[in-house]
Amino acid sequence: MSEGLILVVDDEDHIRELVRLYLEREGYTVAMARDGEEALDKIRKQSPQLVILDIMLPKLDGWDVCRETRKFSQVPVIMLTAKGEEFDKVLGLELGADDYLTKPFSPRELVARVRAILRRTVADEPQAADNVISIPGLTINQLSREVLVNGQETALTPKEFDLLWFLAGNPGKVFTREQLLTAVWGYDYYGDLRTVDTHIKRVREKVERYGGGSYHIRTIWGVGYKFEVLEK
Repeated sequence: MSEGLILVVDDEDHIRELVRLYLEREGYTVAMARDGEEALDKIRKQSPQLVILDIMLPKLDGWDVCRETRKFSQVPVIMLTAKGEEFDKVLGLELGADDYLTKPFSPRELVARVRAILRRTVADEPQAADNVISIPGLTINQLSREVLVNGQETALTPKEFDLLWFLAGNPGKVFTREQLLTAVWGYDYYGDLRTVDTHIKRVREKVERYGGGSYHIRTIWGVGYKFEVLEK
């Protein structure tokens, strides 16, 4: 039985085939694209559960594909980069990618990351009584995965949503970056602590600017972060 459709986007035939082989062994259905324009077309038409996206692509590069995808879809994205530069990794996360992997990579490690992301994004639904966080200026619905800031829907990536849900669900409690990686990304995440900082920055930009000042994700220097509900 297929566990879901995964789109593999890479202009190197041998990499696409290698990734396809390992994913199909795990029961996933795989679609493939060799350039950015084909990738966007298949994301729109086939609605994959996850996209594995190379950066260096013909026609549209991975940055542009990720940027355009986030205008209409919150599908999880794992970016592949051959450069291994911190600039690439941070930019990918800021554009809405959920994870990254540097070439050359282990196919088994890639499959493990795919499995971990899909396990979190298709997790069992919570009880209805526990699926909404509502404070002045901010409503978070876990079942629909919608975020309303002063009544206006705000688009968050899957990982941004999970991070906001976790922090807002534990107001006033300080979490270290390590604790946030464990709680939001999972024990099997392979990234580093700067991933947390990048996502905190993006969540702040999306939910605090128009929230009316009734809440704030506060940096606790030398420790981590906490979600504060402020008295107005």
